[in-house]
Amino acid sequence: QLLEARASLSLAQAQHALQLQQAKAQINNMVPKKQFEQLQNTLREEQCKTQQLQESLQLQAEQTCRQLVRIQEEHEQLLQAAVEQAEGLEQSLRNAEAVLAERAAQLRDAQAQLSRNKLLIEELRGENRRFAMALQAAELKQKSTEEKNQLLEEQASALKQLIGKITPASLS
Repeated sequence: QLLEARASLSLAQAQHALQLQQAKAQINNMVPKKQFEQLQNTLREEQCKTQQLQESLQLQAEQTCRQLVRIQEEHEQLLQAAVEQAEGLEQSLRNAEAVLAERAAQLRDAQAQLSRNKLLIEELRGENRRFAMALQAAELKQKSTEEKNQLLEEQASALKQLIGKITPASLS
């Protein structure tokens, strides 16, 4: 807009200069006084219009500059906010990646511990089977021993009875 305004201003100034030259040429050609006054009035009016146009264009240029500065400031603020938001998102992403890496390490550790626990459980099951078999063998042995003890007690009782019968007979 500023460039267009300046171009219009230059064009208007060129037209006025041309009109001034034409007016002077006409004066030199002995223009009648009434026509000369009309031309002078026209020139003054055109000069007033030119000045008003210059003032208007200057005002527009100033407004445009202020508007451009404001828009640029807004864009810079928006850009700064976007940069800060992007940095925040990058930091959040790095934090999330660190948490995920830590969780993955914890899961690997837990999986390794689970594998070790499974092996330990299998070993304990094997030992339990051996203990169960040993217990079963011990129970069988105990049962056998109890049966032998029972038999020995019965034999001892029978011997006592026999001795009890033999003893009075031998005393007599």
